[in-house]
Amino acid sequence: MTDDSTPRYYEDLVVGETFDLGAETVTADEIASFGEQFDPQPIHTDSAAAADSMFGELVASGWHTAAISMRRFVDGIIEQAGLAVVAGVEVEMLQWRRPVRPGDVLSADAEIVGLEEWDEDHGVVVFELRMHTDEGDVVLLLTKRVLVERE
Repeated sequence: MTDDSTPRYYEDLVVGETFDLGAETVTADEIASFGEQFDPQPIHTDSAAAADSMFGELVASGWHTAAISMRRFVDGIIEQAGLAVVAGVEVEMLQWRRPVRPGDVLSADAEIVGLEEWDEDHGVVVFELRMHTDEGDVVLLLTKRVLVERE
């Protein structure tokens, strides 16, 4: 939440506003655990098999990368910036630009690229979210529409 714990409503937001969503390091154990549960392909679950793949090592499922971006979004937009988010409405675009590997430090940021009327109680905020490694390689691009309370 914001420093003064006051929620930020739809009317408080402007196109072009950006948010730093923080960073985290991805581990091989996390990659394998997510892969085993949700995307059990050998490139995500078996280091030896992944070594013989086109990637040469274990890589995270794209869905794992997307899940990390969601956690970064919740922590940065809802918890830290205090936006009065109700729910997601739509993912308009999702691109995985390069595989996430063990040890990658992923940072994320989001920009408001659109504001749309919804009803008298809510507005839609369109975010572009980008996640990249500490070397600057973009691993995920995402455009999403989020329902936010009106004041």
